[in-house]
Amino acid sequence: MRDRLRRHAASAGLVSVALCVHTGTLGAQATSVAKPPAKPPAKGLTAIGATSAGTPVYLETKSVTRAGGIITATLRVGLQPTIKTAQGDMVSMRSIAMIDCANKTTATKERWFYFDERGTKEARHDKPGKPGYGPALKGSLADVAIAHLCAEKR
Repeated sequence: MRDRLRRHAASAGLVSVALCVHTGTLGAQATSVAKPPAKPPAKGLTAIGATSAGTPVYLETKSVTRAGGIITATLRVGLQPTIKTAQGDMVSMRSIAMIDCANKTTATKERWFYFDERGTKEARHDKPGKPGYGPALKGSLADVAIAHLCAEKR
């Protein structure tokens, strides 16, 4: 019984299990459990912030171009929560975004969803016929991109 309680406690994030000698009852104590450290980004990626879910947003540094007041850049992010499909869970996304800093709006040129964090097993690819600009939701990938790419140079 003690082993069963330990397994259950571990799956629930509980780290201490004890048997009370006086009453004969089992108890568990919860403590905060630190998440494993995030993997360092791949070569050519720069962490530029995090979404409201706490997921890091990465910029492919060599992809940034500026033309006519529009910044085009490729961004990557892990999906929290993952998107469930019949083929498996989509866990990461890569997006080519166009950012209009003057109006603080974005448009997606292309985006890919992946079954793995490294972005090697493609799940889906979207390419709108005519991208439309719109405001970014607070704490979203687009919001993080606008904050980083439209920040005044110091």
